[in-house]
Amino acid sequence: MKKAAILVVDDDQDLLTAVRILLKPKVGHVQVEPNPENLIGHLDKMAYDLVLLDMNFKSTINTGNEGLFWLSRIKEKYPAIRVIMITAYGAVDLAVKSLKQGASDFVVKPWVNEQLLTTISSTLSENKNQEKKLKNDFLSGNGAPDIIGQSVIMDELQYKLEKIAPTDANILILGENGTGKDLIAQAIQKRSLRSHEVYVKVDVGSLTESLFESELFGYKKGAFTDAREDRQGRFEAAHGGTLFLDEIGNISLQQQAKLLTVLQNRYVTPLGSHQMIPVDIRLITATNATLKVLADENRFRKDLIYRINTVEIQVPPLRQRGQDVQLLAEYFLGLYAKKYNKRIDGFESDALKKLFAYHFPGNVRELQYSIERAVIMADEVSITGNDIFFSPIEQLPEETPLDVSISGSNLEELERKAIKAAIERFNGNISKAAKELGLTRAALYRRLEKYDI
Repeated sequence: MKKAAILVVDDDQDLLTAVRILLKPKVGHVQVEPNPENLIGHLDKMAYDLVLLDMNFKSTINTGNEGLFWLSRIKEKYPAIRVIMITAYGAVDLAVKSLKQGASDFVVKPWVNEQLLTTISSTLSENKNQEKKLKNDFLSGNGAPDIIGQSVIMDELQYKLEKIAPTDANILILGENGTGKDLIAQAIQKRSLRSHEVYVKVDVGSLTESLFESELFGYKKGAFTDAREDRQGRFEAAHGGTLFLDEIGNISLQQQAKLLTVLQNRYVTPLGSHQMIPVDIRLITATNATLKVLADENRFRKDLIYRINTVEIQVPPLRQRGQDVQLLAEYFLGLYAKKYNKRIDGFESDALKKLFAYHFPGNVRELQYSIERAVIMADEVSITGNDIFFSPIEQLPEETPLDVSISGSNLEELERKAIKAAIERFNGNISKAAKELGLTRAALYRRLEKYDI
């Protein structure tokens, strides 16, 4: 209870005062609220472990029982939050009904303080055990969930995964950088009929024109200067299993044409060979570009989009996932505390406030690195707000000019630095980087190969 954050919602000011006095020395943070219409606003601003919710209010909501209405609102938006209902003796039947609708327990007023504290402690213990099981399942890979998240938007994503994973449909995963598209691809493979077969990942966005064919389709000895032996391509290596092509939105139109031919015909021809090798794969692709951007035929072939996009999955940014921020932070805390051999039990309330107030432009990846740094910096047995720092890399405004030092550099070195800075600024998006540099995509690819970037 020492670190718990509790929200108490009741329109009886005397009760709120009494509960605040009782709980303040026992828990990490207690917030009281007389107006239930402000309830969701409190939950949006901070991660609460528990809500004490009255069954009856004199509010503008007229449902016959406001408590059940607000319970449903809490569970709809934040299903992981535990709720204890506060009820009068004559409304115990309604309190029992609330248990069927997701409440963890109920207390009858007037109560004995010791009994209330016992009920709160017991409910918080159940919540902690559930979080611990979630982390253990994630680490061990036993059953599901292999994706951490209990927000409504992640529940919808999980439901979609369960529907499409057992099929052999081609899947396009969309989402910002750092949202976990790679993890989603692995989750699909684990739940598919090919789960016991090979899983091959290729970052196609990083392949130059010259490497694209040899890497994906393979080559025969002597096909080009450095081809000293036969090499199997990634398509052939993934035969019978799943092939994941990451950053598919960054490949050139010429590369797209070659990829489309293989996907249509389901065979590859290695460089230096005329032999057609059949391939049986389940294809998953991912990109940080939107469907609207991909639909631009100057950038991406529509026939290829339809080929790779039987079903698309949109991975939400972390800023839309509500209390998943705390679940993920707790998971990363356990991971890095073990890695760095430090005994850290959890987060102080100021640390959680800091995490929930931040917009995480770098998404889950940025949260992960922030928690790792916090674990390294922490001197106490819990993470405080002062331990948490956010990366200045992610906070650069969009209009920040490229900072390329020319001191002591020749023209080629200057060009190399400018290209590298543009690629990093736009997170590997070739089209945006080329536009920034005043080059065509093809010209930029030639320079990437020239400077081995």
